[in-house]
Amino acid sequence: MKDTIIDPSAASTSSTLTAERSSDYAIYKPNTRGSGGVIRFGLNRSKGSIFVDAAAQAGEKQFDWENKITMKWGLSDLGTVLATLQGKLPQAKLFHQSEKANSAFELTPREDPERAPYLMSISRQETAAKTVRKVTIPLTHGEAAVLEAALHAAIARLLRW
Repeated sequence: MKDTIIDPSAASTSSTLTAERSSDYAIYKPNTRGSGGVIRFGLNRSKGSIFVDAAAQAGEKQFDWENKITMKWGLSDLGTVLATLQGKLPQAKLFHQSEKANSAFELTPREDPERAPYLMSISRQETAAKTVRKVTIPLTHGEAAVLEAALHAAIARLLRW
């Protein structure tokens, strides 16, 4: 299993990054098969949400940010993911539907001691084209712990506590 690359400068490749969303937690998982990906979590206080972006691997340690998948999470979404990370739910399944597209997120614990303890995926199906894009990455215990801490902090900031 490759180490995760956490590169704050890579998280700012989008011109939409603003002072309202100035820091992200990105989990990079490139692999030699070219089927890896990255999932990044960013707090946006002005919209009262976490934005989850994902991009498929598009070369050696390169990601297709132009065709990224984005989901906007509210407090109930954050609670579902946290409850899964804390072992209170067997898995997190989030589904968001709009006129343009349907998006889904899954966080699933795995029992195989030879593999990462979690599998995280995000997908988007465009309504018009019916095409599905999906990014799936493994999540280590350390990455899960950082994600849990980040989501706790995000909830406190969103509630302004």
